[in-house]
Amino acid sequence: MKKSSHLLAAAAMGLLLPSAQASPPAQDRVYTADQNSNTVSVFNPATNTLVGQIRLGNARPDVLSPLYKGQINVHGLGFSPDHKTLLAISNGSNAVSFIDTATNKVKGTTYVGRSPHEGFFSADGKEVWVVVRGEDYVSVIDPISFKETRRIQTGLGPGMVQFHPDGKLAFVVSSFTAAVDVVDVRSHEVIKKIPVVSPFSPFLQFTPDGREMWMTHKDVGKVTRIDTRTLEVIGVFDTGFITNHIAFAKVGGRVVAYVSIGGENVVKVYTTDKNTELLATIATGALPHGIWTSDDSSRVYVGLENGDGVEVIDTDSNKVLAHMGGGQAPQALVYLSHVVESGDGSANLLARGNGEPSNIRLQPVKGDARGFVVLRNLGVVDALEVSLFKLKPGTTYSVYVNGQTSVSGVFKTDAKGAVNGTMIGPVRELVAPEGKSAGTINHIVVMEGGGVVDKANAVLVDSI
Repeated sequence: MKKSSHLLAAAAMGLLLPSAQASPPAQDRVYTADQNSNTVSVFNPATNTLVGQIRLGNARPDVLSPLYKGQINVHGLGFSPDHKTLLAISNGSNAVSFIDTATNKVKGTTYVGRSPHEGFFSADGKEVWVVVRGEDYVSVIDPISFKETRRIQTGLGPGMVQFHPDGKLAFVVSSFTAAVDVVDVRSHEVIKKIPVVSPFSPFLQFTPDGREMWMTHKDVGKVTRIDTRTLEVIGVFDTGFITNHIAFAKVGGRVVAYVSIGGENVVKVYTTDKNTELLATIATGALPHGIWTSDDSSRVYVGLENGDGVEVIDTDSNKVLAHMGGGQAPQALVYLSHVVESGDGSANLLARGNGEPSNIRLQPVKGDARGFVVLRNLGVVDALEVSLFKLKPGTTYSVYVNGQTSVSGVFKTDAKGAVNGTMIGPVRELVAPEGKSAGTINHIVVMEGGGVVDKANAVLVDSI
């Protein structure tokens, strides 16, 4: 299984390439929200190592008991202006966890409406706004009492909120509505709705000068630029399949944008001039997602959703310097400076509780279908996460593993011909045939409907 072995080899490596720039300070930290292991992974950017994990809940599948009390699907991250509080949003348990960055302890939890996605502190640090994506509002929370104080009505499915640096306006993008809600922070009222090109945007970020807001469109592979003074769209450009997050860096006297493109396993670097141009394409590990820049712009950190770790990009060379193994399925990622006041910052952190994943990219037998599979060992059983795209809408597909004649999983696509699901069970062969090592997947076949497995008539097959 060559691709998996390459991933494991990369994960085992420390520093990959030398850098002319000095490392960030040891007092700084990088955090990822790990959706499958329900942890927050904490990294030291000075040494490019995992310091430890904050465990907010049990790893999948230990979240299904009616008596389970931990958090589920740790997904979003935000932070206070003084960097003393980290927010962790768990969309499966509707929770906002307030974490003390000095002690790595949860100091309070607020439960909000259905399926919150991201949250952030206001510019003055007096309020926390959390988008409730499963509904149609922003929950406003007092960060001292951890109580919800009001709700701000938005379009259906708000996906992320960020405050303009001047503190006067907040911008709310959506996962289900093709519009941006602009909110007056003082009055808590929506003052404008800006139409955009698609209904699915998971992330927004401001340029360093605050003059523009950039937002990603995950469903159509584009980025929209909005002027924060006129509140009008001033540009839209194509980026790529599964466009996730954006980070800005000041490099060589100019500001550039780093965009994580999950479906291509790359980070693309763009100019921020009036006419956006592609400067570089940086190959990464599996499914880059969250991305953030160090305060000095010397590094860009990108979380690998299917690689269970973080890669470090040197902005001078646009090369990957290091890989840091972390929690399972990292989503949001943030960089916080001046967090550790004394000691090594490892108080109350746990050792990494998961191993490395195995990734398999699927290729179409005919047509333009796409897909990939991630295998994670859960001890006695395994989790096989399947993501399929560009198939027939509303259609059932069967997945067969390791030459088995019985189906391993059955999935039905949505209106856009996509589906994501997880099969949990003894996927690995205990006794491997033909001299192959145990614990490997020999091949995967995706068939339309529930017919007999046949690679010649399959929709997708493994590319091993």
